[in-house]
Amino acid sequence: MSTTFSVPLSRIISEMSLDSVFMPVDPETVEVVSSQINRPGVELTGFFKFYENNRLLVFGNTEMAYLNGLSQEERARVLEDLISRKAPALVLCRSFDPFDEMLELAKQHMVPILRSHDQTYNFISAIVAFLNVELAPRITRHGVLVEVYGEGILLVGDSGVGKSETAIELVKRGHRLIADDAVEIRRVSNKTLVGSAPENIRHFIELRGVGIINCRRIFGMGAVKMTEKIDLVINLENWDPDKVYDRMGMNDEYVEILGIRVITNTIPVKPGRNLAIIIEVAAMNNRQKKMGYNAAQELLQNLGIDMGEPEQIKVQADWDALG
Repeated sequence: MSTTFSVPLSRIISEMSLDSVFMPVDPETVEVVSSQINRPGVELTGFFKFYENNRLLVFGNTEMAYLNGLSQEERARVLEDLISRKAPALVLCRSFDPFDEMLELAKQHMVPILRSHDQTYNFISAIVAFLNVELAPRITRHGVLVEVYGEGILLVGDSGVGKSETAIELVKRGHRLIADDAVEIRRVSNKTLVGSAPENIRHFIELRGVGIINCRRIFGMGAVKMTEKIDLVINLENWDPDKVYDRMGMNDEYVEILGIRVITNTIPVKPGRNLAIIIEVAAMNNRQKKMGYNAAQELLQNLGIDMGEPEQIKVQADWDALG
C-alpha cells in the first residue's frame, strides 16, 4: 500500500494526556506519519546513521540522567545535533522539566516540547499501540461487520442478498453491530485485521422497505461496538443449484486482505434458511477450529475413513470478487 496516513499532534496530545511545555505552531498542523518512536541512545554520542527524523523523540530517566552528567557546553552541543533534525515533537516522560539548553534549541528550531506524567516504558507502549492503529494500512469494502460470540464476522456479498437483514437478526439475538454497508479494515499487525465503521455512518443500518435506522438508539448501547478484529469472512450468495457447496468442512478456504489470510465460508441464501443461526454456528465452529477441534475429522475417524493430512488451503478466494 503506497498511501501514507498521518495523525495530527493535537490528537496525540489529547489521547495521551500530554502537557504542552513549548508549542511554536498549531498542533493541528503538525502531522506524525510514523508509528515508531526515537528514544535517543547512541544518537546522544553523535551516531545518526539510522536516525529517522519523522518519529517522535522520547526522553526518559536514562536520557535525562546522561544529559545531566554533561557540562553545559557539551549538553548544548549534543542537543543541537539532535533537535536540529526537527522531530515532529519532543516528549519528556516522568514529568521532567526541559533543560534550559533544550528549551532554547526547541525555540530556535521550532520543535514542540511535550510532557507526560507516565513512566517512559508505559508511555512508549501506549503511544506505539495508538499509532499502530491510527497509521495502519487500510481499505474500505462493502459489507457488514458483526461480533458473534466474540468472533468478528465480516459478511460480504452482492447488494440485496440480505447482509443487513441478517445483521439485524443477529443484533436481536444479543450480538453486536460494528459496521454496515462500508467497513474500514485496518492491518494493525502482521497477524491482525481490525474493522470499524466510518464515523459519519457509525451505528446506522439500512433496511430495504424500512429505511435507515440507528441501531444504537433502537437496541441500546449493548448492541453496538466501535471496532472488532476480523476472524472470519462469510460470503453470502444466492443459491445456485448447479454449484457444489462444501458439506464437510474438512478443508479451509482463505481470502487475503491487506496481505493477511482470513478463513472464509460461502453460505448459499434461499427462502427458508435461517442465516442468523447458521452464522452463529459458523462463529462457534470457527472458534473450535482455532482451538484445535474439527468435527468433520472426528466424524471420519469414527467412520474409519482415513483422509490423510487435510489440505491447509482449499481455495484462495478473490477478495475483490467477494467485495
